[in-house]
Amino acid sequence: MRSDMGGSLRTTRIATACALGAAAVTAVAWGQAPHAREPGAFVQQQQQVTREIWDRTEQEAPVARRVGFEYGGWYSFHLFLWDDGINSSRTYRRNDLRLWSRLTLDEGTHEIYVRGLLSYLDFNSGDSYDGNDNDWEGMNLERGYYEFNLARALKAYRDQTIDSNFRLKVGRDLVKLGTGYALWTQMDHVRAVANLHDLEITGLVGQSVKSTPDFDRSRSVTESDRAFFAAQVRYLGIKQHEPFAYVLWQRDHNDDTFWAMGREFDYDSFYLGLGSQGELVRNLWYSTEWVYESGRGHNGRRVRTDTVVKAWAFDAQLEYLFDTPMDPRASLEYMFASGDPDRVGSPTDSASGNRLRNPVDRGFNGFGFRDTGLSFAPQLGNVHVWRAGASFLPVKDRPLLYRLELGTNWFLYHKNRRDGAVSDPTAGEQSGYLGWEMDYFANWEVTPDLMWTTRYGLFFPGDAFSDRTTRTYFLVGMTWSF
Repeated sequence: MRSDMGGSLRTTRIATACALGAAAVTAVAWGQAPHAREPGAFVQQQQQVTREIWDRTEQEAPVARRVGFEYGGWYSFHLFLWDDGINSSRTYRRNDLRLWSRLTLDEGTHEIYVRGLLSYLDFNSGDSYDGNDNDWEGMNLERGYYEFNLARALKAYRDQTIDSNFRLKVGRDLVKLGTGYALWTQMDHVRAVANLHDLEITGLVGQSVKSTPDFDRSRSVTESDRAFFAAQVRYLGIKQHEPFAYVLWQRDHNDDTFWAMGREFDYDSFYLGLGSQGELVRNLWYSTEWVYESGRGHNGRRVRTDTVVKAWAFDAQLEYLFDTPMDPRASLEYMFASGDPDRVGSPTDSASGNRLRNPVDRGFNGFGFRDTGLSFAPQLGNVHVWRAGASFLPVKDRPLLYRLELGTNWFLYHKNRRDGAVSDPTAGEQSGYLGWEMDYFANWEVTPDLMWTTRYGLFFPGDAFSDRTTRTYFLVGMTWSF
């Protein structure tokens, strides 16, 4: 039985390239206690590919049969070697076994999907961040939900076809607003989606998965506990364009394991997002999103004083697909997240909150995702990131190698506020120039059930780092679906 990892190459080969490594790149940090204090770059590295496979899995629909039952799984092994600016060399091996099943009833009216994850984590001696060099995790529930589809119900029960639709999903699954800049994560949630003529209206109530690390790494919480409420409208009436707008509320319910008299560490935020995605001209695709953030923040240096959050972020991406042999494609992207010059220790942590002189926090903190590089991998806070990428299929005329893809991404990094902090604590110099990075990848679908991937990244630190030594990141692995 083919797993939901199988099938043809989907939306873009760049997304597929990310998906090939994702099975083994599920966050190590997510399996460890958040108080282990892994650097933000490590968390970002482990999460970046995982979200690509979540997005891809969400797009795959069950076969519309009266009753359908599918099951399968995949095993992955990946080897990681990297320099994080603290240790010159870390080595880590990850084994993942995922087992899934999907039940559909009444021609897709009802869908039940469950996926479990069993992992074995193995660091070289002394290379782990929490002192635990090897460990078993699971079997844990990675995803599990029930979904009801009204249009399919009317077709199955009354043989009635309607233009509109209503879908209700309850459980643990990927959640994404807009293009995912402010919110793109997995959570336990209830989500309702109504399609009315040219409008798609989404309502969401969710809860963070307890085992995920909180973005505030300075706190003593052992589990992430944040509530989310959101509404989104997407307009589908313009050919080749899908504009959207959303609002998102996030409430911090984390309970610290220690009590500090008069101190408040919660971070409650509100986001307003606007954007669009589609095709500008033939073969030229785009996506863009602007996010405004407000709310009430924390300040680890103040007693009984709130910090007012006023921040914003922006993303724009272009990708061109060439109509030539080897299917080349090229992409450009600009990412921005505002920063605060008074955040001198961390862009996210309450222990390094705004200085006493300024109660306004202009540092952006979201729950979304973008690929910000393999080696440096900064979180989206107080940064400008420029990316240029390309990929192609070099040997399409060879039966065994026609699904081999080669590609590269180049990044340039700069602070928004030169005096403010970024997610890498070693960038402690008073300079805005963070450096640049070049990444390379090769992905090969050997057979529909066997995939191989390798990635190599080189980060060249800029003036913001006292240690200008080049950092490397290397990954190689395979995934076997069954």
